[in-house]
Amino acid sequence: MTRLQDKIVLVIGGSGGIGGAIAHRFADEGAKVYATSRSAKTERTSTSVGTGSLRSLSADASKPADLDAAITRVHGDAGRIDILVVNAGLSEFATLDGLTKEHFDRTFGLNVRSLVFAAKGAAGHMSDGGSIVLVGSIAGDIGTKGYGAYGATKAAVRSFARTWANELAPRGIRVNVVSPGPTDTAMFASASDEMRATLTGMIPLGRMGRADEVAAAALFLASDEASFVTGAELPVDGGMAQV
Repeated sequence: MTRLQDKIVLVIGGSGGIGGAIAHRFADEGAKVYATSRSAKTERTSTSVGTGSLRSLSADASKPADLDAAITRVHGDAGRIDILVVNAGLSEFATLDGLTKEHFDRTFGLNVRSLVFAAKGAAGHMSDGGSIVLVGSIAGDIGTKGYGAYGATKAAVRSFARTWANELAPRGIRVNVVSPGPTDTAMFASASDEMRATLTGMIPLGRMGRADEVAAAALFLASDEASFVTGAELPVDGGMAQV
Protein backbone atom coordinates (compact mmCIF):
# COMPACT_ATOMS: atom_id res chain seq x y z
CA MET A 1 0.00 0.00 0.00
CA THR A 2 1.92 3.03 -1.27
CA ARG A 3 -0.66 5.52 -2.45
CA LEU A 4 1.15 8.32 -0.63
CA GLN A 5 4.72 7.11 -1.08
CA ASP A 6 7.24 9.81 -0.10
CA LYS A 7 4.55 12.47 0.38
CA ILE A 8 5.14 15.00 3.15
CA VAL A 9 2.02 15.21 5.32
CA LEU A 10 1.12 17.52 8.19
CA VAL A 11 -1.84 16.47 10.34
CA ILE A 12 -3.08 19.17 12.71
CA GLY A 13 -4.61 17.29 15.64
CA GLY A 14 -3.22 13.86 14.88
CA SER A 15 -2.62 12.25 18.26
CA GLY A 16 -5.70 10.08 18.72
CA GLY A 17 -9.19 9.28 17.56
CA ILE A 18 -9.90 10.29 13.97
CA GLY A 19 -6.73 12.37 13.65
CA GLY A 20 -4.56 9.54 14.94
CA ALA A 21 -6.21 7.07 12.58
CA ILE A 22 -5.56 9.40 9.65
CA ALA A 23 -1.92 9.93 10.62
CA HIS A 24 -1.27 6.19 10.93
CA ARG A 25 -3.13 5.28 7.73
CA PHE A 26 -1.27 7.90 5.70
CA ALA A 27 2.08 6.70 7.07
CA ASP A 28 1.11 3.12 6.29
CA GLU A 29 0.59 4.27 2.71
CA GLY A 30 4.17 5.51 2.46
CA ALA A 31 3.92 9.12 3.63
CA LYS A 32 6.29 10.95 5.94
CA VAL A 33 3.73 12.18 8.46
CA TYR A 34 4.10 14.92 11.05
CA ALA A 35 1.20 14.91 13.51
CA THR A 36 0.65 17.71 16.00
CA SER A 37 -0.43 16.85 19.51
CA ARG A 38 -1.39 19.17 22.34
CA SER A 39 -0.65 16.40 24.83
CA ALA A 40 2.87 15.70 23.56
CA LYS A 41 5.25 17.66 25.78
CA THR A 42 8.23 17.15 23.50
CA GLU A 43 8.82 16.11 19.92
CA ARG A 44 8.90 12.36 19.55
CA THR A 45 11.38 10.49 17.39
CA SER A 46 10.12 9.42 14.00
CA THR A 47 8.86 5.84 13.98
CA SER A 48 8.34 3.56 11.01
CA VAL A 49 4.75 2.76 10.10
CA GLY A 50 4.18 0.54 7.10
CA THR A 51 6.28 1.97 4.28
CA GLY A 52 6.25 5.47 5.79
CA SER A 53 7.02 7.21 9.05
CA LEU A 54 5.23 9.12 11.79
CA ARG A 55 6.58 11.88 13.99
CA SER A 56 4.65 13.65 16.74
CA LEU A 57 5.11 17.40 17.17
CA SER A 58 4.16 19.22 20.35
CA ALA A 59 1.72 21.97 19.36
CA ASP A 60 -1.50 23.43 20.70
CA ALA A 61 -3.60 24.18 17.64
CA SER A 62 -5.46 26.91 19.52
CA LYS A 63 -2.22 28.92 19.78
CA PRO A 64 -1.14 30.69 16.55
CA ALA A 65 2.54 30.60 17.56
CA ASP A 66 2.40 26.82 17.98
CA LEU A 67 0.77 26.39 14.57
CA ASP A 68 3.38 28.59 12.91
CA ALA A 69 6.18 26.69 14.64
CA ALA A 70 4.82 23.31 13.52
CA ILE A 71 4.50 24.44 9.90
CA THR A 72 7.99 25.95 9.96
CA ARG A 73 9.36 22.77 11.54
CA VAL A 74 7.94 20.54 8.81
CA HIS A 75 9.06 22.83 6.00
CA GLY A 76 12.52 23.15 7.51
CA ASP A 77 12.87 19.40 7.86
CA ALA A 78 11.29 18.24 4.60
CA GLY A 79 11.49 21.32 2.37
CA ARG A 80 7.83 21.20 1.41
CA ILE A 81 4.34 20.12 2.42
CA ASP A 82 2.40 17.93 0.01
CA ILE A 83 -0.72 17.23 2.07
CA LEU A 84 -2.35 19.08 4.93
CA VAL A 85 -5.05 17.54 7.12
CA VAL A 86 -6.76 19.80 9.67
CA ASN A 87 -8.55 17.75 12.29
CA ALA A 88 -8.14 19.73 15.53
CA GLY A 89 -11.45 20.77 17.01
CA LEU A 90 -13.73 20.60 20.00
CA SER A 91 -17.39 19.94 20.63
CA GLU A 92 -19.11 21.16 23.79
CA PHE A 93 -22.79 21.17 24.70
CA ALA A 94 -24.49 24.56 25.03
CA THR A 95 -28.05 25.52 24.13
CA LEU A 96 -28.85 29.09 23.10
CA ASP A 97 -29.98 29.91 26.64
CA GLY A 98 -26.76 28.56 28.12
CA LEU A 99 -24.36 29.88 25.48
CA THR A 100 -21.54 32.00 26.89
CA LYS A 101 -19.03 34.25 25.17
CA GLU A 102 -16.27 31.99 26.45
CA HIS A 103 -17.87 28.90 24.90
CA PHE A 104 -18.45 30.71 21.61
CA ASP A 105 -14.90 32.09 21.39
CA ARG A 106 -13.33 28.78 22.42
CA THR A 107 -15.32 26.81 19.84
CA PHE A 108 -14.83 29.22 16.94
CA GLY A 109 -11.22 29.86 17.95
CA LEU A 110 -10.15 26.25 17.57
CA ASN A 111 -12.62 24.96 14.98
CA VAL A 112 -12.46 27.93 12.60
CA ARG A 113 -9.67 30.41 13.32
CA SER A 114 -7.02 27.73 13.85
CA LEU A 115 -8.18 25.87 10.75
CA VAL A 116 -8.03 29.02 8.62
CA PHE A 117 -4.53 29.99 9.66
CA ALA A 118 -3.22 26.42 9.51
CA ALA A 119 -4.39 26.31 5.89
CA LYS A 120 -2.98 29.76 5.15
CA GLY A 121 0.41 28.90 6.64
CA ALA A 122 0.72 25.47 5.06
CA ALA A 123 -0.47 26.59 1.62
CA GLY A 124 2.48 28.97 1.44
CA HIS A 125 4.84 25.98 1.70
CA MET A 126 2.73 23.52 -0.27
CA SER A 127 3.84 21.95 -3.51
CA ASP A 128 1.76 22.70 -6.57
CA GLY A 129 -0.56 19.76 -7.04
CA GLY A 130 -0.90 19.27 -3.30
CA SER A 131 -3.99 18.44 -1.29
CA ILE A 132 -5.80 19.86 1.73
CA VAL A 133 -8.30 17.73 3.63
CA LEU A 134 -10.43 19.44 6.26
CA VAL A 135 -12.28 17.38 8.85
CA GLY A 136 -15.83 18.67 9.04
CA SER A 137 -18.93 17.05 10.50
CA ILE A 138 -22.48 16.30 9.50
CA ALA A 139 -23.32 18.65 12.38
CA GLY A 140 -22.79 21.40 9.84
CA ASP A 141 -25.83 20.13 7.92
CA ILE A 142 -28.25 19.25 10.70
CA GLY A 143 -29.54 21.20 13.69
CA THR A 144 -28.49 19.19 16.72
CA LYS A 145 -29.89 20.58 19.97
CA GLY A 146 -27.18 21.99 22.17
CA TYR A 147 -24.54 22.04 19.44
CA GLY A 148 -25.40 25.22 17.58
CA ALA A 149 -21.95 26.78 17.87
CA TYR A 150 -20.23 23.54 16.92
CA GLY A 151 -22.51 23.01 13.93
CA ALA A 152 -21.92 26.57 12.77
CA THR A 153 -18.15 26.06 12.86
CA LYS A 154 -18.46 22.96 10.71
CA ALA A 155 -20.68 24.81 8.23
CA ALA A 156 -17.90 27.39 8.05
CA VAL A 157 -15.39 24.63 7.30
CA ARG A 158 -17.52 23.53 4.37
CA SER A 159 -17.75 27.09 3.07
CA PHE A 160 -14.02 27.71 3.31
CA ALA A 161 -13.32 24.50 1.41
CA ARG A 162 -15.38 25.71 -1.54
CA THR A 163 -13.65 29.10 -1.59
CA TRP A 164 -10.14 27.74 -1.18
CA ALA A 165 -10.76 25.11 -3.86
CA ASN A 166 -11.38 28.03 -6.25
CA GLU A 167 -8.48 30.12 -5.00
CA LEU A 168 -5.90 27.32 -5.05
CA ALA A 169 -7.03 25.61 -8.26
CA PRO A 170 -4.52 27.53 -10.43
CA ARG A 171 -1.76 25.80 -8.45
CA GLY A 172 -3.42 22.42 -8.80
CA ILE A 173 -4.04 22.24 -5.05
CA ARG A 174 -7.25 20.40 -4.22
CA VAL A 175 -9.31 21.20 -1.11
CA ASN A 176 -11.94 18.80 0.19
CA VAL A 177 -13.85 17.97 3.37
CA VAL A 178 -14.41 14.61 5.04
CA SER A 179 -17.44 14.84 7.34
CA PRO A 180 -17.91 12.10 9.94
CA GLY A 181 -21.12 11.27 11.70
CA PRO A 182 -21.08 9.72 15.20
CA THR A 183 -17.76 7.87 15.43
CA ASP A 184 -16.75 5.40 18.12
CA THR A 185 -13.70 7.17 19.52
CA ALA A 186 -12.58 8.18 23.02
CA MET A 187 -15.04 11.08 22.82
CA PHE A 188 -17.87 8.56 23.16
CA ALA A 189 -16.13 6.27 25.64
CA SER A 190 -18.22 7.57 28.53
CA ALA A 191 -21.48 7.68 26.59
CA SER A 192 -24.32 5.77 28.21
CA ASP A 193 -25.88 2.75 26.58
CA GLU A 194 -29.03 4.83 26.17
CA MET A 195 -27.17 7.54 24.26
CA ARG A 196 -25.47 4.99 22.03
CA ALA A 197 -28.80 3.33 21.31
CA THR A 198 -30.35 6.68 20.44
CA LEU A 199 -27.51 7.54 18.08
CA THR A 200 -27.42 4.19 16.33
CA GLY A 201 -31.19 4.35 15.93
CA MET A 202 -30.70 7.49 13.83
CA ILE A 203 -28.13 5.86 11.54
CA PRO A 204 -29.52 3.81 8.63
CA LEU A 205 -26.60 1.36 8.80
CA GLY A 206 -27.44 0.76 12.46
CA ARG A 207 -24.08 1.43 14.10
CA MET A 208 -21.57 4.15 14.86
CA GLY A 209 -18.65 4.68 12.53
CA ARG A 210 -15.04 3.78 13.19
CA ALA A 211 -12.04 6.10 13.02
CA ASP A 212 -10.38 3.90 10.42
CA GLU A 213 -13.39 4.35 8.14
CA VAL A 214 -12.99 8.12 8.30
CA ALA A 215 -9.25 7.71 7.67
CA ALA A 216 -9.97 5.66 4.56
CA ALA A 217 -12.17 8.43 3.18
CA ALA A 218 -9.55 11.06 3.99
CA LEU A 219 -6.93 8.93 2.25
CA PHE A 220 -9.01 8.82 -0.92
CA LEU A 221 -9.44 12.60 -0.93
CA ALA A 222 -5.73 13.21 -0.30
CA SER A 223 -4.49 10.72 -2.88
CA ASP A 224 -4.18 10.89 -6.65
CA GLU A 225 -7.23 8.63 -6.84
CA ALA A 226 -9.21 11.83 -6.22
CA SER A 227 -7.18 13.88 -8.71
CA PHE A 228 -10.32 15.41 -10.26
CA VAL A 229 -12.12 16.01 -6.96
CA THR A 230 -11.98 19.43 -5.32
CA GLY A 231 -14.40 21.56 -3.32
CA ALA A 232 -16.28 18.39 -2.35
CA GLU A 233 -17.60 17.02 0.93
CA LEU A 234 -17.49 13.28 1.59
CA PRO A 235 -19.82 12.23 4.44
CA VAL A 236 -18.85 9.18 6.48
CA ASP A 237 -22.01 8.87 8.54
CA GLY A 238 -23.74 5.60 7.71
CA GLY A 239 -26.37 7.63 5.88
CA MET A 240 -27.44 9.60 8.97
CA ALA A 241 -27.62 12.99 7.26
CA GLN A 242 -28.10 11.67 3.73
CA VAL A 243 -31.30 9.62 3.60
